[in-house]
Amino acid sequence: MPRLPIIAVALAAMTATAAAQDGIRRTPLQKVDFPEGYTTVTGLAEIQPGVSAGRHTHPGIETGYVLEGETVLSIDGQGDVTMKAGDSYVIPAGVPHDAKAVGEKPVKVLGIYVVERGKPLASPAK
Repeated sequence: MPRLPIIAVALAAMTATAAAQDGIRRTPLQKVDFPEGYTTVTGLAEIQPGVSAGRHTHPGIETGYVLEGETVLSIDGQGDVTMKAGDSYVIPAGVPHDAKAVGEKPVKVLGIYVVERGKPLASPAK
């Protein structure tokens, strides 16, 4: 399968929670069907100052690393945590969460999602 369709599918999945949302740029980097029954998606998100990703969930874990800037990560049941470049996080499967860029410059985050194969990468939280 050519690389372009894989990237297009990953891009569509990465934008599920924020279709046409201003202030957030998502760049899919890699998608692989592994481990068995799951798809692993790696992507880069850049959120402009003051912009929130919006509360959402994933059908699998999300782990990530803050590359630049500062963000407030809100995970249900864990409270808000301010994260800066060099910090990493893990969000359990199905747990509603949100991230908001704070400070004067955008936040850049490398995210890795290990989600159940065939399910959307993200869904708005109820």
